Amino acid sequence: MVVGVVAGVAVAAIAVLIGLFKLMWRVAEPNEALIISGSNHKTEGLEAGMGFRIVTGRGTLVLPGVQAVRKLSLDLNETELHVDCVTHQGIPLKVRGVVIFKVGDDFVSIANAGRRFLDQQKLMSERVHNVFAGHLRSIVGGLTVEDMIRDREKLTGQTRAACGTEMEKLGLIVDSLQIHEIEDPTGYIQNLAMPHAAAVQRDARIAQAEANRLATEAEQKSFARMAEATRDSEILQAGYQAERDKAGAKARQAGPLADAAARQEVVVQETRIAELEANRREQQLQADVRKPADAKAYEKRTLAEAERDARISGAEAKAKETELAAAAEATRVKTAAMAEAEATKARGTAMAASTRATGEAEAASAQAKGLAEAEAAKAKGLAEAEAIKARAAALAENQEAVVAQQLAENWPEIVKAGASAFGNADNMVILNGADGMADMFAKALTMGGTGLGLARQLLASMNQNGQPVNGTSLNGVAPPAAQKVPVQE
Repeated sequence: MVVGVVAGVAVAAIAVLIGLFKLMWRVAEPNEALIISGSNHKTEGLEAGMGFRIVTGRGTLVLPGVQAVRKLSLDLNETELHVDCVTHQGIPLKVRGVVIFKVGDDFVSIANAGRRFLDQQKLMSERVHNVFAGHLRSIVGGLTVEDMIRDREKLTGQTRAACGTEMEKLGLIVDSLQIHEIEDPTGYIQNLAMPHAAAVQRDARIAQAEANRLATEAEQKSFARMAEATRDSEILQAGYQAERDKAGAKARQAGPLADAAARQEVVVQETRIAELEANRREQQLQADVRKPADAKAYEKRTLAEAERDARISGAEAKAKETELAAAAEATRVKTAAMAEAEATKARGTAMAASTRATGEAEAASAQAKGLAEAEAAKAKGLAEAEAIKARAAALAENQEAVVAQQLAENWPEIVKAGASAFGNADNMVILNGADGMADMFAKALTMGGTGLGLARQLLASMNQNGQPVNGTSLNGVAPPAAQKVPVQE
């Protein structure tokens, strides 16, 4: 029983001791410092006899009623800066920023902060704001707007350096100082930025225009490539379709083409047979018809030329005979006229009759000559051109000989033309008797001399092809139609 009581007392005593220990033991959190006052303790780094000690990061025993324990937060604090400043240029500005600070981790900073803010920790931000605001106004007053805009780090550094001593006295350290914004109520900064903004806007517009141009060019090239690809595709499709159509058409036409080819082969063979038959007939015709016809034509042409030459010779002889007969008759008439003046009229009538007889003979000669020429016309052909060319050459070499030949060939016509003046006379009166009659006939017979000059003129007016001029024949007399000589074909 006694043992139980003792054990109970012991347990109660242990429980009391544990309770007292918990009541007296204090532990400092990582973000706080314990400031214990009520005993004269010396803390490292602090002056002796300060009357309090600082505990961080560990536990300590505190005597209740003898010592007092209070906590000082070591957390971060921040304060917003809203400061109205005036620059060195006299331009009012509003500086907006933030200061992040805390109580220093060393015992000196904790002791300084504890003395100043242990019961006023909520006023710590306001105190810091006031410190920074004063120094910020002082620093901004020595700077220009351009300096503040271009080098904010300079403003921040000078502000932290200026506030460092005071913050150290307060037991605070600045972790960060940031100038967020510099407001310009007068618009100075905006005006200062306008040239640069205009330049930037200009460059931006130029860059945008260039980008638009490049984009347009790229789009156009892309459209062109698309159109080209479409064209090539359509061409290929058309080519494939044409090949399909062609193949289909060939397939459909295979049968008709085969029939046509067979018929074509038959036609070719028949054509060859016809050509051979035609060649055979042509050779047969050459042998049976053309060569004998050529021989007969040559024979007829040769006979006609011989007959023509004979007739021409006969006509020339007859013309000569007629000429001599006419001369004899003229001589006779002249003698008779001289002997018998009283019978002039009768002799004139006889002479006229003789002249008509001579004309009839000449007409017969001309008719025979015309018949000979008509019969030889078919055979002359190529010989006529050669004769004309030879006659032209002879004319060029000896015109007198040609004229003499023409006169000889056409003398009967010349005499007939000379005597035609007496053929239509019903009554003729001759003066000077026989002499007048003789002179008249002599003039009629000598018209050949005048004809010689006329023939020369006619020959001179002929062209190189031997064609007559103004209806005149190569013989120098009117064509047979003008002589009213009938020609029989």
